Amino acid sequence: MTKRKKSKRRWLLPLLLLLLLAAAAAMYFKQQSKPKGEEVTVEEVKARSISETVSASGRIFPEVEVKISSDVSGEIVQLLVEEGDSVVTGQLLAKIDPEAYISSVERGKASLDGQRAQVSISKSQLQNNIAQKEQIVANLENAQQVHNRNAKLKEDGVISQIEYDQSLSSLRALQANLKAAEASIISAEENIKGTEFQVASSEASLKELRTNLNRTTIKAPTSGIISSLSVEQGERVVGTIQMTGTEMMRIANMNDMEVQVEVSENDILKVAPNDKVEIEVDAYIDKVFTGQVSEIANSAANSGSTGALNTDQVTNFIVKARIDSDSYQGLKIPNSKYPFRPGMSASVEIFTDEMSDVLSVPIQAVTVRTEDEEGAEAQEVVFVMEADTARMIPVRTGIQDDDYIQILDGLESGQTIVSGPYSAVSKVIEEGALLRLKEEEDKKKK
Repeated sequence: MTKRKKSKRRWLLPLLLLLLLAAAAAMYFKQQSKPKGEEVTVEEVKARSISETVSASGRIFPEVEVKISSDVSGEIVQLLVEEGDSVVTGQLLAKIDPEAYISSVERGKASLDGQRAQVSISKSQLQNNIAQKEQIVANLENAQQVHNRNAKLKEDGVISQIEYDQSLSSLRALQANLKAAEASIISAEENIKGTEFQVASSEASLKELRTNLNRTTIKAPTSGIISSLSVEQGERVVGTIQMTGTEMMRIANMNDMEVQVEVSENDILKVAPNDKVEIEVDAYIDKVFTGQVSEIANSAANSGSTGALNTDQVTNFIVKARIDSDSYQGLKIPNSKYPFRPGMSASVEIFTDEMSDVLSVPIQAVTVRTEDEEGAEAQEVVFVMEADTARMIPVRTGIQDDDYIQILDGLESGQTIVSGPYSAVSKVIEEGALLRLKEEEDKKKK
């Protein structure tokens, strides 16, 4: 038994060595037969049409939507509309309790009547003062004549000094009375002016009170649809005369709709008024609506928020795009004559630039390389495949869409450039690197 075991071990060890050698040889030949070079895909440089777009999302709103608030405070005693109702300009929408304002008007009217009566009294006093002046003037003329006669009689020695002094005293007294009468007339005239000013003030106050009374009836300032109703009959509202006021409802023109989106600061400079817009509304799957940019905000959407000076925040600008009514005329919506409702979610593609027949390559074919020198600027490059070798060529690019980017300088039509994979183009491939086509591309070429 021992001899058989020894004999078996003698031939088993060489067999194992032979198998290991065979495996190593197989691996060696496999490595030798493996194609060399980085596996890539290629594409030809050629002229294409490129449409540069900016993508954004937002919501749909009416172009014109008027917020209705009460100018006066009080209880809503009548609410004559419901959300979704159509209204016309001047139509009565609601009524605020007018009792307190009616009382104020009555008090204002009574005050005005009192001021007008005071004007009449002042005018009567003026007429009385004028009459007194006329009487004093007549007495003064008579006293002047008497004193003149007494002066001659005094010279002739007919009357005594005492009689002469008495006539002079009477004359001077009447002259003083005349000045007092003239002052009374001036005072009466000024009093009339003052009471007339009070009348004007009371008239203005009464006009304001009547205006406030009229404001207890809320009327539609424009025609449209009640797009939002925020109050119920019996609620109390705060008037805008005192503070911000309670928003009661909104009237919107549902025939003209727009989409409001936020565009980042990196893209906002590309957007211009009247740029074409394609709009997709979440409520309508597989439907694309058209429009134009109608308004671009000058200030950032978050510029007024706390910490607006913090540059770490995302800065967006509001862009409004009018929806072409022709693009949704064919829509039939059950139980509604308007296809869009305020607040619907939407996404847009804003076509900021469009060029035809321009040299272009796939976006992933363009990458950035920096020379080894310290401080060297990064530059955009593409790799041209010449035979099985990569040649790096600096390029200058222009506009781009989702798939292709314009080449302004560096390439010519018909050249074969490396288009992928992106990981190889962006990191692996260098000047002079060996390349080989993917097997699928090899089969297509054969």
